[in-house]
Amino acid sequence: MKKIRITVVRKACYEDLMAQYENPIEKPCNLEEGQVFLAEGWRRPEGFCESAWETMSPFVLGLAHGAEGFYEGWMKNPRSVLLSCNDGFRPVSFLVEVLEEAEP
Repeated sequence: MKKIRITVVRKACYEDLMAQYENPIEKPCNLEEGQVFLAEGWRRPEGFCESAWETMSPFVLGLAHGAEGFYEGWMKNPRSVLLSCNDGFRPVSFLVEVLEEAEP
């Protein structure tokens, strides 16, 4: 099974939607752009958002076992996928990619 790198590539924040629909929350997402996590199989990396993991874990497992070319090849790197968590107020986009054997 291959190791998978998950990189936070973008965070958005829709304050207009939060003002209109969201109850205030104490602890919004604490992930930062550029933050990197390593995943092995179904185990959620330590410190990684549980909700985001639920969204992406099937892709992580697939990539770890050799799957590629998701969504008819829309990624330049077929051994990767760009995913977002399902937080409609502050979505986070992640690049999920297979680590080559030589990489840490």
